[in-house]
Amino acid sequence: MLRHTLSSLIDAGKYIDYEVFIVDNASTDKSVEMLKNEFPQFHVIANNSNEGLARSYNKAISMAKGEYVLLVNPDIISSKKTLERALEFMDLHTDSGGLGVRMVTPQGRFLPESNRGLTSSWISFFKLIGLASTFPKSRLLDRNRKDWVEEFQTSEVDFLNGAFMLLRKAALDETGLFDEHFFMYGHDIDLSYRLRLAGYKNYYFPKTYIINAGDRSLPKFNWHFVKYFYGAMLIFAFKYLFKMPEIKVAGVPQPQLPLLYEVER
Repeated sequence: MLRHTLSSLIDAGKYIDYEVFIVDNASTDKSVEMLKNEFPQFHVIANNSNEGLARSYNKAISMAKGEYVLLVNPDIISSKKTLERALEFMDLHTDSGGLGVRMVTPQGRFLPESNRGLTSSWISFFKLIGLASTFPKSRLLDRNRKDWVEEFQTSEVDFLNGAFMLLRKAALDETGLFDEHFFMYGHDIDLSYRLRLAGYKNYYFPKTYIINAGDRSLPKFNWHFVKYFYGAMLIFAFKYLFKMPEIKVAGVPQPQLPLLYEVER
């Protein structure tokens, strides 16, 4: 999948100045060897252990020099015009902090996470903790509202999906990078929320698309999935529902979370 992802991005970036960083979290499938042989022009950061998504992304972003930063999962396929059209939109909308695009399955089915950025479990979580009413753009409470974002309707949204996040580097310099308390899940939701708090807008841009093959990282009925997925919800709740002492994460003040709820490495 990584090979296909990179090949599609090369096709999409023919007329764009770019650099590519791939962070490998101690994979055992010879990905690093494949990258060195087939994509020697790219920067490979090979971790000795699985450091989690947030910390790994931060390593790459810290090295990036571009005006924009695009984060993608290694199981997406980009259309040929996706990067050009997404960048044109960001250039025109200077209030944008981040952008997501229309996502479809390999069978062509639209993924509703494209324009709400949340799975049903996260929606239930926001309802439970009482934050749903503060996110009107996500339509968390009533899917039948008239202003619900349709598949082909460009709109401001609250949360971006981590499978494809195009971010303005100047906005990241202001908000800080990903919170490394989030190991595998929730990092994209947390950063999307901080972009909003900083006054930036997140956009859903459906005039281009990616194919998203889906998350195969952990089975859904696995202890590690429960720990990382629901642990991320607890971290989010402690950050924004309780007044925790602040520390600096990537140079930006963040709530100090109790170790009890920090996801284990």
